[in-house]
Amino acid sequence: MKATIFFILLTVLARSRGQYHYQGLMNYLENRMLAMEERIALWHEQNNRYNADLKEFRQQAADLLEKLGKEHKKLHSDMEGAGARVDRVEREMDYIETKNPPKPCVKAADKMVEQDVVVKEKKKEEFFELSVCVNIISSLKAMKILKRLGSPKGIWTKDARSAKVYVFNGTSDNTLYEFNSVRELSASSGVSKAKQITVPISWNGTGHAVYDGFLYYISESSELQVIKYDLKNGSVADSAVLPMDDHSPVYQLNPETLVDLVADEDGLWALYPTGDTINLAKMDIDSLDIEQMWDTACPRNNAEAAFIVCGTVYVVYNTKPPSRSRVQCVFDVNDMVSSGEAPLIYFPRRYGAHSSLKYNSEERQLYAWDDGYQILYKLALKKKLWAIMPPPEE
Repeated sequence: MKATIFFILLTVLARSRGQYHYQGLMNYLENRMLAMEERIALWHEQNNRYNADLKEFRQQAADLLEKLGKEHKKLHSDMEGAGARVDRVEREMDYIETKNPPKPCVKAADKMVEQDVVVKEKKKEEFFELSVCVNIISSLKAMKILKRLGSPKGIWTKDARSAKVYVFNGTSDNTLYEFNSVRELSASSGVSKAKQITVPISWNGTGHAVYDGFLYYISESSELQVIKYDLKNGSVADSAVLPMDDHSPVYQLNPETLVDLVADEDGLWALYPTGDTINLAKMDIDSLDIEQMWDTACPRNNAEAAFIVCGTVYVVYNTKPPSRSRVQCVFDVNDMVSSGEAPLIYFPRRYGAHSSLKYNSEERQLYAWDDGYQILYKLALKKKLWAIMPPPEE
């Protein structure tokens, strides 16, 4: 009996303990659920606040972008206006320089003309026998943009003794184009009306010259080889290797041109580098021999091109970011041009920089290639001081 009562008491006690443990578990779970609900409510509150802040930021960014767009349009308009004003000022400067070329700055001790000097007629006749061409550039008289044809760099030139025009597109090829006249080139669409000439040895650079029916150019080879090509017969007439060790470009701003072959009233010349300066050589048009050489003392640095008029070299300079080209160094092989007499010539600012400038002695014009544009510069010439008043007899 006692054992039965004890078993019943143990059973009741166990059941009461199980109910107590279940109630504690429920209380724990309920507390965790409340904590999670509080955290979810806090997350919703923070999310709403972040969304509001993001919306406000987007609105501020949109307002700022709109304001920047308006300021950009205004700045662009101001820059266009400034560019138009700069172009107008440059045109006015070009006009002033053309109409009123700067006077030479000559010291009194260097003046070649003396009022009290009596020149004998015999001395004057001897002087003109030695020097047939006695012109020097005084200014740029006019300019004409013919058209735009081909690559940024190239050359177009005209034989002084013919109406035919020759176009070399680029700085390395074996094909050039012959037009019957400047008018035909101007009216053509590309090179459709041109006669295509293929030379057996490719040319390199922009230092070619056409003189008296022959093309003279530097071949694309490891040696500085001059090729004389007969344009009428379509064959190589002669070739020669120039005795020059320096294979650097003659003009720093046109690194493709190692030697520049130039024609003027006195024949064929070659401009080539020696160290940091530009040197000059007179060439025999028949044998391609070097007749005489000069050190012009004109620097290669920032030089873009050069041309020769009556034995006087005019080296044109620019800057690496293309600006206004200008004649900054002049050298006369006859030593008849003083530093004060040298012209201060600025070319009108147009597109980029000249890759070539070729002088036509009959027309007194420069055939220029500027960033793919073919341009004509009309030159105004005057007599050198020694031609006006030769030096007195000693």
